[in-house]
Amino acid sequence: MDEKKLQELRQKIDALDNQILEMLNRRAEIVIEVGKAKQKSHGEYYVPSREKAIYDRLIASNPGPFSDEGVRRVFREIISASLSLEQPMKVAFLGPQATYTHVAAMQQFGFSAQLVPLKSIPSIFDEVSRERASYGVVPVENSNEGVVSHTLDMFMSSELKIIAEILLPVSHDLLNLSGQSSDIRKVISHPQAIGQCRSWLEENLPDVPLVDAASTASAAQQAAEDAGVAAIASESAASLYGLRVVKHKIEDNPNNFTRFLIIGREIQGPSGNDKTSIMFSVKDQVGILYHMLEPFSKRDINLAKIESRPTKGKAWEYIFFLDMEGHIREQKIADAVEELRSLCQFLKVLGSYPKAR
Repeated sequence: MDEKKLQELRQKIDALDNQILEMLNRRAEIVIEVGKAKQKSHGEYYVPSREKAIYDRLIASNPGPFSDEGVRRVFREIISASLSLEQPMKVAFLGPQATYTHVAAMQQFGFSAQLVPLKSIPSIFDEVSRERASYGVVPVENSNEGVVSHTLDMFMSSELKIIAEILLPVSHDLLNLSGQSSDIRKVISHPQAIGQCRSWLEENLPDVPLVDAASTASAAQQAAEDAGVAAIASESAASLYGLRVVKHKIEDNPNNFTRFLIIGREIQGPSGNDKTSIMFSVKDQVGILYHMLEPFSKRDINLAKIESRPTKGKAWEYIFFLDMEGHIREQKIADAVEELRSLCQFLKVLGSYPKAR
């Protein structure tokens, strides 16, 4: 390609960039007006169902060659920057930085949100409850390792609601300062990450001690301070802590996802493709397990998950957590929940929110 033709193409790109910039600022002006209207009506300024509708509409009308995922990423940052114009958004997450919860928070809220790392799941609930943070991001289950019990336990005492969920594919890298496996004297990571890579570790580093850490990110921090330590962590942890990759994707099961919940103070409106979560404790009587599922079965409501946790007050009594497809404002969902309530010692609706893609 000759220089003249290249220059002409670059000028066309510059002209389009100027148009994009003009459109972004026009969009921002409207967003500011939306923020003022929400303040008058005391409406929630972050609405996951509205965000999902924007993504779905744009992807459905995307002719290419720009990829659908590229569209989603670009508009995630546009939406993130726009929301920061309405009101500064502070989001608490289970830290430190470069944990998978941090990655999930960035994926949901973009880089314009103020993402605040906290040391424990209870502290995240407390920060949102006291309105020191607008929202919180907490892990709730992994496809291989099961539920995060601390998160489920917090809903027993908290009035916070689930407003969205995130499904994040989890891929573990082995990291150290040199990038050489011969330098590894011990491997450090969160117990779940070690468990998810155990077969690979036994086959490739059978004589290397495995040490638990509070998080994958704290393991990366330790690896950055000791040349004999390798960490199992995310690829983002490598860049943040100045580490090199010894081996990419060492997880035993490549189909590894972690589900995260976004917690806030109000149940959101329907998006058209929602999930509702409830928790309840049933009365001890014959056939109660059958009867607690009957309200959903006879209304053809699909149950996505059911989990039980022992109560802390009395032995052999359980709290059930149930996810169903649909929104609590749908009549059949509301009717099923009310019928179940008649069988329960207590029942709490934890939230209705858009299903993760």
